[in-house]
Amino acid sequence: MITIQYEHLVAFFVALIVAFFSTPIAKKIAFHSGAVDIPKDARRMHKQPMALMGGLAIIFGFSASALYSFSSRNAGAFLQMLPTARFLGPFFATLLIIGMGIADDITPLKARAKLPFQLVAAALVAATGTRVMAISKPFQAISIGSSDMMFMVGDIVSYLVTILWIVGVTNAINLIDGLDGLSAGVSGIAAISLFIVAVVKGQQEVALVTITLFGAIIGFLPYNFNPAKIFAGSTGAYFLGFMLAVISVSGTMKSVTVISLAVPILVLGLPLFDTLFAMTRRIVNGRPIGEGDRGHIHHRLVDMGLSHRMSVTVLYVISSALGLVSIALADKGILMAIILVVLILIFIIGGARNLTEMRNESEHHPDLPGVRIVPEQVQLVPAQKEENAEANDTKNVEDNDAKNAEANDTKNVEDNDAKNAEANDTKQDDSELKETNPENANEPENANEPGKRE
Repeated sequence: MITIQYEHLVAFFVALIVAFFSTPIAKKIAFHSGAVDIPKDARRMHKQPMALMGGLAIIFGFSASALYSFSSRNAGAFLQMLPTARFLGPFFATLLIIGMGIADDITPLKARAKLPFQLVAAALVAATGTRVMAISKPFQAISIGSSDMMFMVGDIVSYLVTILWIVGVTNAINLIDGLDGLSAGVSGIAAISLFIVAVVKGQQEVALVTITLFGAIIGFLPYNFNPAKIFAGSTGAYFLGFMLAVISVSGTMKSVTVISLAVPILVLGLPLFDTLFAMTRRIVNGRPIGEGDRGHIHHRLVDMGLSHRMSVTVLYVISSALGLVSIALADKGILMAIILVVLILIFIIGGARNLTEMRNESEHHPDLPGVRIVPEQVQLVPAQKEENAEANDTKNVEDNDAKNAEANDTKNVEDNDAKNAEANDTKQDDSELKETNPENANEPENANEPGKRE
């Protein structure tokens, strides 16, 4: 049974509030420091300069909430933990990743320039005790200290696997950061999935860290979801990837997974698959691995005809499905997880076919950009056109009637003016005639009356 405690809610809301109100501050810092992304190639989905370093708000929210939550939980134990290598190693490694991200946002760095920082940070985490030490056998529950339940790995393999995992996940989250809200949203889904798994397994420290990270992400997302007002940037993407990688490794050490590393691999399946696919694609095409292109999953969805928001939503759903499978794997075992995978795949395949049909419909109706998803709208358009034509005809008739009436009024006025002018001319002629024959003017009025004689 999943039990969310009071301290989880406090940690979540503290992180959310701090991150939400820190984002405008991070935006000002980005503009003042020159950390602005200017669209200059086809890979950019935005059309105008956008502030980077939004990840600072996530870092502020996470740090404030984690400090408060752990210190208020047990101040004495928290103070004792601070000087230990298990804390200082990940702490300074995180600072190194944050510094690298800030530098990359201000002045973009080459991939080969960032890789040494990532390797050093991952090695620092592994060297201070946070690393993969065992992989459980399939269909067996993990029991730390029971070698017959696990494949114990040597130190060299342990370091290599840990460093490879941390560097891989860190870059995977950064590579998927191609649409508004994508990397932050996928990271949030991964964080809440790891939180539920940790709660199911009774790992309260891991649960507290993941719910804190989730709260910071949720506080930042309103500014980052399409249309975005600020980007997480390398600062946020690398921080989120690094934190999720370290948390998941810490979870495997504390029996959070049923099959060691299987749960975090599922939780982070989408960015990991996209990264592996991108690397393979670039190697096959003979291009550098670190060179950007427009072949990522989110780019392909947009090119299929899906809108920006719909593409992000589809990837959210896929990430949620993988997170749900990981929870089932941790709580119910591998059999129930397989059943859930099959069930989800049925709907994913059906949905993919519908997406293809939607794309075909948009291609068949290029003049109807709004009729892309709902086919019934195509049938409504001709009727709407007839109504518009009828309305236009009625309007034209009314306009013609008004013009005719105006013309008639003008003609009547002109006729009246002509008659008045003619009457005035006649009257003037009579006056002139009287002035010419004054003797006629003095004749009696009855001179010409009939029946009278002189």
